[in-house]
Amino acid sequence: MENNVSITTKLIRKILIVIWISIVVVCISSYFANPTAFQAGNIAYFLEKFGTWIWAVYLAFSIIRGFTLLPSTPLVIAGTLIFPDQPFWVLVVSMTGILLSSTMIYYFSELLGFDEYFEKKSPETVHKINAKLEHPLGFLFVAGWAFFPFVPTDLVCYLAGTTRMNFAKFIAAIFVGELTLCYCYVYLGGSLIDKLI
Repeated sequence: MENNVSITTKLIRKILIVIWISIVVVCISSYFANPTAFQAGNIAYFLEKFGTWIWAVYLAFSIIRGFTLLPSTPLVIAGTLIFPDQPFWVLVVSMTGILLSSTMIYYFSELLGFDEYFEKKSPETVHKINAKLEHPLGFLFVAGWAFFPFVPTDLVCYLAGTTRMNFAKFIAAIFVGELTLCYCYVYLGGSLIDKLI
């Protein structure tokens, strides 16, 4: 019976990995094939079609986006374009989406068995990375990664989940880094940034 459960678990993991990789490949390919579709102005135009459901859809996109490895920047800026008179709520909804997405990715890496896989393949590397992430400077590393707009925060979420970084420390670092970045986008001229990227 235990062997059947193990086989079923492995099969489910393989199916989830294939689905996840397919989604990432499709999204990133679409992003490079038609980058203008992913600009903040076009995202805002698309979201405005949802009328009264726009906040719910905006939150859902903020959560789901993490699994695609696409940047959150255009989505946050789209929020500032749609709701220029509600920056606080754009910030709250964007951060809620980012934190939920980061949490799901953190645990998703374990669900997919990344931790077990890398622990078997290269335990020394996993322990070294984990030691660095758990070091007091690990917080700054994750926060800095989350703040830096040109690298996907989602990658560090997978890394933290795979190496089993302390969750509270991880999510606090994501919060600090992303809040700083999103605050800049929302309150310091999202439309100007949109023209530059």
